[in-house]
Amino acid sequence: MRIAAQVDYAGDVRQAADTVARWEDAGVDVAFVPEAYGQDAISLLGYLAARTEHMLLGPGILPIFSRTPALIAQTAVGLDVVSGGRAVLGLGASGPQVVEGWHGVAYDRPLARTREVVEICRTIWRREPLVHHGIYELPATGPGTTGLGKPLKLITHPPRERIPIYLAAIGARNVALAAEIAEGWLPILFSPERADAVWGESLEAGRAARDASLGPLDIVAGGIVSIGPDREALRDLARPFVALYVGGMGARGRNFYHDVLVRYGFEEAADAIQERYLAHDRHGAEAAVPEALLRELTLVGTEAEVAARLDAWARAGVTTLLATPVGPDPLGTLKRLAALAR
Repeated sequence: MRIAAQVDYAGDVRQAADTVARWEDAGVDVAFVPEAYGQDAISLLGYLAARTEHMLLGPGILPIFSRTPALIAQTAVGLDVVSGGRAVLGLGASGPQVVEGWHGVAYDRPLARTREVVEICRTIWRREPLVHHGIYELPATGPGTTGLGKPLKLITHPPRERIPIYLAAIGARNVALAAEIAEGWLPILFSPERADAVWGESLEAGRAARDASLGPLDIVAGGIVSIGPDREALRDLARPFVALYVGGMGARGRNFYHDVLVRYGFEEAADAIQERYLAHDRHGAEAAVPEALLRELTLVGTEAEVAARLDAWARAGVTTLLATPVGPDPLGTLKRLAALAR
């Protein structure tokens, strides 16, 4: 099992880069930089490419609605160039809260758009003339076209013809799509005890249509990790994250993260979190997160207990653990986790 970690991009960029460089020395294999409505992910990733040597780097995730497919492909090539072929491309549809509320574009046909963005990126990376028929209509030459001349292709030579694509997905059809067309899957709020019941059929359907050249699907999931005795206090650190997504990242009836908790069997708790969060009672929303759910979403306890939790995530199919180290010695935690994972 590989170890990944997500960069906190809200603070000082140079401190973040120092942290990631120490992660690499500790045995972390992949660093993801999120992008929502703070600073962009790619600027920091370019800086991290200069501060690291062998770890993989990628956005986790770029919303497909915020850039054209061609720009997404170009951006991934740029990161691959400056990192020496270490880029991975995390993509996702995000949700209406970000896409409509921040980018000001309609959140429509997310599955079809995702499939087309992946197809177009791979066409560009192969340096083939860019012709596409679908939502993103890229015309060919000849009668009936827009008179743009011959189709364009990437004028630079990328280090690789294929950059690994990781799709963030939690809906049934989105997960099936990720298992079909992507190198990796990035779920959120992943419970290893409940994942198969919620996503097993979708993963099976997607893998049945999967091109063998993609290789096995890399499942990247995780949560708070800490090795030590203070279990409850450390698990509580996950409460604001769960409350934010289940309560605030969407509206009533249109919140994908709320839906995941319902499918897990926590419908009453999901409704309570959402009601309190939307009423601006964030502390109440955090308190409504069930302790049973926190135990499933985290890897906290003695080294033996964390090793057992790691086994549970492996049995659930996770091949890259996305760790958020907390506690008095986060770097030491990552070193011990990397040793356990190997």
